[in-house]
Formats: sequence, structure tokens, C-alpha cells
Amino acid sequence: MCQHLAARIGAGELEPHTPLPAERQLAAEYRVSLGTARHATRLLRFRGLVVTIPAKGTYITDAKYRTGTGSAEGED
Repeated sequence: MCQHLAARIGAGELEPHTPLPAERQLAAEYRVSLGTARHATRLLRFRGLVVTIPAKGTYITDAKYRTGTGSAEGED
């Protein structure tokens, strides 16, 4: 799930500054548990692909500001 979302972000399918779907929506779309969707969102944050703004949501970052390109164990 995380790799698929990262690929969509990298390909420009999910544009910078747009909100990532809510974790519950991602869980339903990918047919995974809410915990798995939350883990994927954390990994995307770790990789610098998204940023979460409290009470606002999670947004795709602009490519020029991305810092984390490493991978983490347990990617879904």
C-alpha cells in the first residue's frame, strides 16, 4: 500500500499540496485494516512524501522539499 501510494505521488497522480484521502478511506480502498493504513501514512511521512497538519489532514509535499527517500522495514 505504501509503495503504491509513493509511486502515485512520484508519478504526479497525487499532486503536491492536495490532501491524501483519510486513513479510513485508504483502509477501505486498499481493503486493509485501519492500523495498516495508519502505518502506511507514517511511512509516507518518514519518507517526506506527505505532511500531516493537526486538525487539517495529510497533504502531499512538494517534490523540492522532500528529504526522506530512504525506505523503512515493514512497508506495506
